Amino acid sequence: MNVHFESLGCRVNQSELESLLRRFAASGHTIVDDPAQADICVVNTCAVTALAERKSRQRIRSLARANPMVRIAVVGCYATYSPQRCADLPGVAWVVSNEDKERAVDIIEPASVSSGTDNGGISPRLRTRAFVKVQDGCDNHCTYCIVRSLRGPSRSHPLSEVVVQVQALVASGCREAVLTGVNLGSYGRDLGLSNGLTTLVDTVLAHTDLPRLRLSSLEPWELDAAFFRLWEDSRLCRQLHVPLQAGCDETLRRMGRRTTTAGFASLIKAAREVIPDLAVTTDVIAGFPGEEEAAFRASYDFVATMEFARLHVFPYSPRPGTPAARLPNQIPRAARNARAREMLGLAAGQALRFRQQFVGREMAVLWEQRRSDGTWTGLTDNYLRVVAQGHGDWHNRLTLTRLRAVQNGCLVGEIIEE
Repeated sequence: MNVHFESLGCRVNQSELESLLRRFAASGHTIVDDPAQADICVVNTCAVTALAERKSRQRIRSLARANPMVRIAVVGCYATYSPQRCADLPGVAWVVSNEDKERAVDIIEPASVSSGTDNGGISPRLRTRAFVKVQDGCDNHCTYCIVRSLRGPSRSHPLSEVVVQVQALVASGCREAVLTGVNLGSYGRDLGLSNGLTTLVDTVLAHTDLPRLRLSSLEPWELDAAFFRLWEDSRLCRQLHVPLQAGCDETLRRMGRRTTTAGFASLIKAAREVIPDLAVTTDVIAGFPGEEEAAFRASYDFVATMEFARLHVFPYSPRPGTPAARLPNQIPRAARNARAREMLGLAAGQALRFRQQFVGREMAVLWEQRRSDGTWTGLTDNYLRVVAQGHGDWHNRLTLTRLRAVQNGCLVGEIIEE
């Protein structure tokens, strides 16, 4: 069978989809990039916000329009949150919840094999960055978040299994792995490990030859200054994504966030003192219930002092069943959206200033793919997007590159090491 895969939402979703992709390929199915050529489309969905739900529905409908004969498997968070609504969408043949996601191949494959089609199981060309899911679920109680109920309690993959998986990626030619989890900072707690994430990172770096290791999102209360000694190993990418969500202590309290603005700022200061050229990225929610204008101004002003390399901004989205959806003083949608736009304007200036610091520098870039205009695009270890002219195939190659200018949100580079 020809199988097409798509993922919406977080890096955990991407990691899960890549795992499913490899399982389907190992079972003899052909992985295709074009949904019009697919017999089956597997869509790993998101439901963290109402917008994420809408995007999931839109993508499923789009796939059905592009290929009316395709059978669609809807998996993941939206399938868990609204299974009947997923089942009613055009082309949907399977709805697979998070609980059953690990069995998705077994659920889908019997029906697909019965068609008698066999295309030989062509292996796909995998990403230069592989997402390695090491943890799932969450024990936090953020009042706005539905993920805890969709993913269940925190649970970690055994350390030995993670190392074996990373070793296999290295053997396949992977140059960078991203450790992901719904609550990555809690890794190992359920396994009885103290400082579980530190132990995991130390072990992966010590027992594999992986050129680059990157960490996905980490909650601020899971970190301390001692954690940053890990970056003594230059293979650990100089990027930290630490969700802030609000720059006002009263709003943070109503959100159920176990941090304060002072504590957050102190943590980031400690990280920057130890890790040169560190890219600190974050998330902010605009228009949380009870966030009066003064509270939003305080949040805006705090973000302005932090100089983030990248800022993801979300207008608050009430999720039925969460405590925040029942809070008084809900902010009108128009105001939420207006505040998000204002925060995004601040974010654009910070991102530009961060990139401009590196003009004239020489940095290693891992090249990912050739764009339609013939240039190659890739990333530095501190998550700077770089484009450059390059003849031949630079896919998955790590080269020294001179950064010449900032253009259209990217750094323009010149490859100086063949």
